[in-house]
Amino acid sequence: MTIKVDPDWWKSLFDEVYLVTDARSVCDKEITQREVDLVCELLGVSPNHRILDLCGGHGRHSLELCARGMGNCTLVDYSHYLIDHARSFAAESGFTLECLREDARSTGLPDAAFDRVIVMGNSLGYLVDADADRAILFEANRVLRSEGWLLVDVVDGKQAKSSFRPNAWHEIGSDTVVCRQREIQDDRVCARELVVSKRSGLVRDRSYSIKLYDEQEIVTLMEETGFKQVQAHTGFSFHRLRGDYGFMNCRIIATGRKP
Repeated sequence: MTIKVDPDWWKSLFDEVYLVTDARSVCDKEITQREVDLVCELLGVSPNHRILDLCGGHGRHSLELCARGMGNCTLVDYSHYLIDHARSFAAESGFTLECLREDARSTGLPDAAFDRVIVMGNSLGYLVDADADRAILFEANRVLRSEGWLLVDVVDGKQAKSSFRPNAWHEIGSDTVVCRQREIQDDRVCARELVVSKRSGLVRDRSYSIKLYDEQEIVTLMEETGFKQVQAHTGFSFHRLRGDYGFMNCRIIATGRKP
C-alpha cells in the first residue's frame, strides 16, 4: 500500500510529540556534543564568529555552541513550538541566543551577516518542490559573508537504501510505543508514524517524506548554489549503540565556502 503524505507535513509535525519520538537522536546531549565537535573541527569555529543555525529545531546545536562560549548565535526554524522551547532554555541557561521563527527559504536576515551557517539533522529534503532545497542553500549563501563557510548534514541516501527496513518500532519508557512503516518512492523515503500510549491509546498517526541525497548530489547542489571548495564526508554515525534511529544512522556531512 502506498503511503500518502501531505506535502505540508513539515509545518506541523515538529512539536512536543516529536521531541519524544525522536528523543534518542535530538534530545541526547552526548550525541549533540559529538555533532558540535565535528562542526567546530570542520568549520574552524571561534568565539568571534557569527553563527546561523538554520532549520535548527529546538536549538540543540546553537545552545551547545553557546555553552562553549560562542556568543553570537542565531537560531531559525519554522516551528513555533521548537523556537519557543529554545528561547525558554536559552533564557534559563543565561545564553544570548536570538531565536527567530522564519521560513528557511526567506529568513529576512541581512546580507552577509554571518561567518558560519549550519543546516543539521536532515533539514533538507522535506519539501516536495524540487527547488526548495536549492532556495534554502541560496539563502544560506546570501546571509554568509565572503569566505564564510556552510555545513550541511543529511542522511546518506545510498546507505539508507542499502540497509532499508520497511518497518521499525521502539518503546519510550514504560508507556509509549513508536511504530514506523516506510517505503521508497523514487528518490524519497515516505514513512507513516504511529505513536501509541499503552494507557490512553493513539497519540499520533502522521506521515512524512524526505528526499534521499547521495554524496555527489549534495556536492552538486552546493556548487550550483554558489559554494566553492565543496567536500562531502561520509560514514558518520553519531550513535554509539547499534539500532534503527529513523535514518539518523549514516550521515553525509558536506562543507563549502562562499567565494
